[in-house]
Amino acid sequence: MLAACLESLGLALCVTGSLLVMVACGLPMWKVTAFIDSNIVVAQTIWDGLWMSCVVQSTGQMQCKVHDSVLALAGDLQTARALTVISAVLGVVALTVTVAGAQCTNCLRDEAVKARVVNAGGVTYIVSGLFVLVPLCWLANNIIVDFHDPQVPSSKKREIGAAIYIGWAATALLLLGGTLLCCSFSQGVRGAYPIKYAPTKTITASGEFDKKHY
Repeated sequence: MLAACLESLGLALCVTGSLLVMVACGLPMWKVTAFIDSNIVVAQTIWDGLWMSCVVQSTGQMQCKVHDSVLALAGDLQTARALTVISAVLGVVALTVTVAGAQCTNCLRDEAVKARVVNAGGVTYIVSGLFVLVPLCWLANNIIVDFHDPQVPSSKKREIGAAIYIGWAATALLLLGGTLLCCSFSQGVRGAYPIKYAPTKTITASGEFDKKHY
C-alpha cells in the first residue's frame, strides 16, 4: 500500500514537472528587458526565448519573430534548446516506463521486475530534471553577469524571465518525484516477502471439499 502511494505521488509530481518543462521550452520569456533607467515608462518590452523573440508594445500589441538560424544563436541558447528538448523526450519515455511497471497496471506480472522498471522510470525522471537544470542555471548566470557588467549598454541588459522560474519549478518536481519513485523500489517499502494467496477450494460431486487442499 505504501509503495502504491509513493508511486502515485511520485508519478503525479513527475508528470507535472514534465509538462512544465514543455511549457518553459515554448515560452519566449527566458530573457526580458531590464528596467534600470530613471524613466520606467518605455514604449516596448523585449522577450528573448529559445525559439523566437517578441516585442510587446505599450499599446498591448505583440510581434514575434522566429529565430531564422540555429547557428546564429548564442552558445547558451543552442545548448538550452538541445537539453530542454532532450529533457522533455526523457519525460515521455520515463512516463511510459513507469506506467508499465506501476502496481496499478498489469503490463508485467513479476513483482520484482515491476519494481525494477519503476526504479528505472524514477532514475530517468531524475536525469530529465538534471538535463533541464543545466541550461537554466547557465542562462541565469549569463544574464546576471551581463546585468552587472558596466561595458554592456543598458539597452542590451536583460533580466531573468518567467520561463526560467517555471523551469526551476519543473526541475524541483522532477527530482522530488523521481526520488519518490526510486524509494518505492526499496524492499522496506514493498515488503521483503511477496503476498501469497491460498488456492481456491473446490467442492466435489458429493458436496464435500476436495481433500487435496488439506
